[in-house]
Amino acid sequence: MSTTTPTVHHPLPGEVHGRAPREVGVRERSLLDRIIHTDTRVELTVARLGLGLVMLPHALQKLFGWFGGGGLAGTHAGFVNHVGLSPVIAAIAMALEILGTFGLILGLFTRAAALAIIGVMLGAIFTVHLPNGFFMNFSGKQAGEGFEYHLLAIALGLVCLIAGGGRVSVDRAIEDRRHPPLAA
Repeated sequence: MSTTTPTVHHPLPGEVHGRAPREVGVRERSLLDRIIHTDTRVELTVARLGLGLVMLPHALQKLFGWFGGGGLAGTHAGFVNHVGLSPVIAAIAMALEILGTFGLILGLFTRAAALAIIGVMLGAIFTVHLPNGFFMNFSGKQAGEGFEYHLLAIALGLVCLIAGGGRVSVDRAIEDRRHPPLAA
């Protein structure tokens, strides 16, 4: 018969319930701070604006019917009748694309806007474009468009989701106002 000694955890100085001590004077960032946080890299602004500006004509097709689009009613009907989405999902998809596009262009809640566009692109791939293969339909020989454009949009969206909106963004302005940079 063997006996074992129970393992006892001896906390480190300042440790509470297995958590490491916090630095003195450092406050936890709020959810808003985590959403809007970005740095001053110009590359992030380029990625954000690139994706936002490519998405803009698509959002304007849905919102106003510009560029041969169906407007709100026509697009909604198309999503329901031709794509097979429920009316609620169709409305959500349209709202995400429109709000996500303008959020990216402004750099306002960039991470949320990028997540919206990523979701819309994934939805478009799996509901419409996957059966058409990878390639765009430049030759006109396919039944429809492939999903290569959507993958590029997702990749740019991931950059924005991970790193934020960059130097020229409303997010950066809000962040600087909430937490002014330290003087050099």
